[in-house]
Amino acid sequence: MAGKTLTDKEVKKLAGKPGKHRIAPGFFLRTRDSGAAFWVFIYRTPKTRKTREAGLGSYPTISLEEARLQAASMRLHLKRDGIDPLAARDAVTAKRKGKGQFARLALDYVESKRSGWRNAKHADQWVSTLETYAFPIIGTMDVADIDTEHVLRVLQPIWTAKHETATRLRQRIEAVLDAATVLKARSGQNPARWKSHLDKLLPTIKKVTRTKNHPALPWRDCPDFFSMLASRDAVSARALEFTILTACRTGEVIAAKWSEFDFEQLVWTIPATRMKAGLEHRVPLSSQALTLLQALPRLEGSDHVFPGLRAGLSNMAMLKLLKSLSPGITVHGFRSTFRDWVSDATSYSGEIAEKALAHTIRDSTEAAYRRGDLLERRRELMQAWADFLDTTKQAGNVVPLRRKA
Repeated sequence: MAGKTLTDKEVKKLAGKPGKHRIAPGFFLRTRDSGAAFWVFIYRTPKTRKTREAGLGSYPTISLEEARLQAASMRLHLKRDGIDPLAARDAVTAKRKGKGQFARLALDYVESKRSGWRNAKHADQWVSTLETYAFPIIGTMDVADIDTEHVLRVLQPIWTAKHETATRLRQRIEAVLDAATVLKARSGQNPARWKSHLDKLLPTIKKVTRTKNHPALPWRDCPDFFSMLASRDAVSARALEFTILTACRTGEVIAAKWSEFDFEQLVWTIPATRMKAGLEHRVPLSSQALTLLQALPRLEGSDHVFPGLRAGLSNMAMLKLLKSLSPGITVHGFRSTFRDWVSDATSYSGEIAEKALAHTIRDSTEAAYRRGDLLERRRELMQAWADFLDTTKQAGNVVPLRRKA
């Protein structure tokens, strides 16, 4: 397959076939007789033109997409900045313990904040964003030497194409440099600040032009999709079914544990630590959701409802399945589908729908008067939603309008 760009399906077939298989320019998969496979990025150094090989991790621990992104990042730094990516990565690893270096201070900052953040995933995202975009350019620099030019070198390549990522990256760099100032590791104005500084140098990307709603399946098409999904025999399919039935978020479902379910009261209680708003959320179980759960096997030694290779199901598992069934639709989009169905096809109030979606009330005064979670009224709504999903594919199905709640 030399010279051919491989797909994930083709990569899986390479296990046990020794050789060096090209995925993209400079990006290869090395396979051995034992079946072991490793991602590598092969390139020539900018100055000496010496051939070097950077390991990107083993397959399938590191997926094709993850390795491809690593290789693309290295290729970008090599061509755009003339930086030896392996030398830069090694330097960051070797010098992280340097007292004033940005990478060391950034990692220390994340650790100091970790216990106060809602979950470990947030800390991992911090580190991943900085390691991908900031560390290769300013990671080994002393924070005292970082100026506006350096910050711009980090942000400009992704400011328009990946604006949301770039915005978070700027905020994170600003936070680390603020902490460095408090620690007396640097002085002066923060070169990553936005107001009256970077806003004069970087274009403002209007929110209306960059906000993309999660692509959602039209609610009228949901029963057909749900029927098709039921025919798939996979943990990810059951997890996606349950996600749609409960109108919950991906992270709330894939980490679900049997100990969170009360099968007498037919309620699933999601702990505050896994909720976006940081508040415990009770989900009434429809008869269809209960049937789905009762049919799932329980693995010995695991409390996870939807087990994955390590613990809970990967947060990409449902998305990959969805791409194969209905390309362009997102898992999160089914929450929008549910909300549209409530508004267009039922007489349930928006208040109940918002409670079902665990949306917070922004107005503090209004929130003070709405202390209950409307569980019983939501129970009827979620059963109506499940019944709708179970309707047949016959043309002319009419969705029954429920009483005003």
